[in-house]
Order: sequence, then C-alpha cells, then structure tokens
Amino acid sequence: MAIVVSNRRVADDVFLLTAEGSFAGKMGQFYMLRAGERYPLLSRPISIFDLTEDRIGFLYRIAGEGTSLISQLKPGDPLRMEGPFGNGFPSLTGKTAFIGGGIGIAPFYFALKTAPQADVYLGFSREAYMVEEFRQASAGRTIVDVGGSILDRADFDAYDTIIACGPHSMLQAVQQKQASAGSRAKVYVSLENRMACGIGACLVCSVKCRDGRKKACTDGPIFPVEEVVFA
Repeated sequence: MAIVVSNRRVADDVFLLTAEGSFAGKMGQFYMLRAGERYPLLSRPISIFDLTEDRIGFLYRIAGEGTSLISQLKPGDPLRMEGPFGNGFPSLTGKTAFIGGGIGIAPFYFALKTAPQADVYLGFSREAYMVEEFRQASAGRTIVDVGGSILDRADFDAYDTIIACGPHSMLQAVQQKQASAGSRAKVYVSLENRMACGIGACLVCSVKCRDGRKKACTDGPIFPVEEVVFA
C-alpha cells in the first residue's frame, strides 16, 4: 500500500497520481491499482509513468468505475498497489523512438530516464497533455500531433529500435507500416489489454500470437510487432 501525495487532472478525464513510498520497477512495467479494499473487485493495470527513490507516478485515464474511484483519491489517502508486473521494455539499441497514442504515452516518460536521447512521438485525438514535461525529460526530438496520425510523422527507417503504445487500431497500423516499409528497425508494441489479476492466472488478457496464445500480463505487455495477430 502507498500514500497518495497528489492526484491532479492534466486533461479531460486524464490524471497524474503520485504516491509516496519505495517501489521497484523497470521501464514498460505496470502495477495493479485500486482505491478501495473491497470494491471494485478487480484492480486496474496502470503503467509506471515515473519512479524515484521515494515516489512513484501513474498517468491514467478514467475508463470505468475503478479508475473513476482512483481519480477521487486525495493527498493522504491510501492507494492499494501490487507489482511491478510485466516483462518491461527490451534493451534499447541504437537510435530509438517512442511512439505513443493518447494515454499510451504514459510509460515513455520513465523510459526516457534510461534512453534520454530517444525521439518521442506524442499523438492525441483532441487535447495534448504533458508535452512540456516530455520535452524537458528528452534530449532528443519531441514530435506532437493532435487530430491526425502520429505514425505519419515517424520514419521507421530512421531508427534501430521503435516501441509503440496506444489503442489497438494504432498498434495494428504500426504493424502494417513496418511490414510495408520493410524497415530494418526492431519494432515492439506495448498492448493495453484488459487484465484482472496481473499474474497470468485469469486469462482475461489473452493475446493471439503467431505461435499461439500468450498472456499480456506475464508474456507481455511488450511484444515484437510481428508476433501479434491483430483481429
């Protein structure tokens, strides 16, 4: 359990929560969060946005009752946490790009502590948020698109490693772009599948891959883009 330090709204239905405590985590991993002890029954998977010696941060969007309750937490309130879960990002070799769509930008702020020279692509459908924070954290380029397709701004041939996170349709488009371009880059996608347990027991987060079914929580949420079968 952690104690909430701040929980501020940064955009329409988007919040940045910071909690106090000593926590572990690698870039790309997530925690299972909940506001109450008994309700709702299931915790919510939220990527690590930032991590220091005595604080952890989560950037999240209200998507249902669980995240709505989390958004109502105030400084001093307890936050129930389990984690970290997931395989995290792979080793980042060569010139790297992070491509985020909407709340999919969340894991890349923490990743910039490991790869500050990476270029960051931030795509939003309506309202941009946390852009200045990303610009301050990145020594590379920060490219922003609102209302269009952030993928149109990214030249896959310019990179050795690309990691993308965002809605299903965006990640499918990443796969299609990689296949059509024949880029030399190693491309990975971070899936936002619904989860219930975070430990691979419930099978809610099942992912169809070319070599069979896998679990987003334990086998992922990071997968080589060519492995995933987008239906």
